Amino acid sequence: MMRLLPCGTTALLIELDSLEDVLAMHAALVENCPHGVVDLVPAARTVLVVADRSRTSLATLAQALHSLRPRIGKRPPGELVQIPVRYDGADLGEVAALLRCAAADVVRRHTAQEWTVAFCGFAPGFAYLTQSGSAWDVPRRSAPRVSVPAGAVALAGEFSGVYPRASPGGWQLIGGTALTVFDLARTPPALLRPGTRVRFVEVGAR
Repeated sequence: MMRLLPCGTTALLIELDSLEDVLAMHAALVENCPHGVVDLVPAARTVLVVADRSRTSLATLAQALHSLRPRIGKRPPGELVQIPVRYDGADLGEVAALLRCAAADVVRRHTAQEWTVAFCGFAPGFAYLTQSGSAWDVPRRSAPRVSVPAGAVALAGEFSGVYPRASPGGWQLIGGTALTVFDLARTPPALLRPGTRVRFVEVGAR
């Protein structure tokens, strides 16, 4: 079910029932963006649609959104980014125990399929990635770390992520990358944006 809520005078907030609904709605909006829309901001259960009021009205935008027919399973056709990872994270063994498999199986599963950036948050450049057709369920650490290094590759719940800078964090660390995912000198600064497709590639020895 889709619910539309006004958000200020220039945006509508689409409330949805699941993350899969968000991915499908975002994909539909990317492919058939209504006239006057200037920004899309997906989250775990919502998509914020920002409009230029000189080009459209919120009433017209609402009609266009109601006419969309998102397809569950459809993901935004974003660019593909490959992320080289050294799978030597401090929590790799614990994650393997939680999933009742070997550490090599965690790595194999993490690299086997494409991931999609569902939304961004927590810190500039931090992307919440989901993997279609693979049900991850990895609990956060019971005690968050005071500092997680930049480039750490981690799992929490159904998501994977790459820490863009050193910060506190409670996700399970399975590896690290030397790739810079957020750089203010780059345009745009965030390498991983909603809809971006991601492949994790194992490099080096564990």
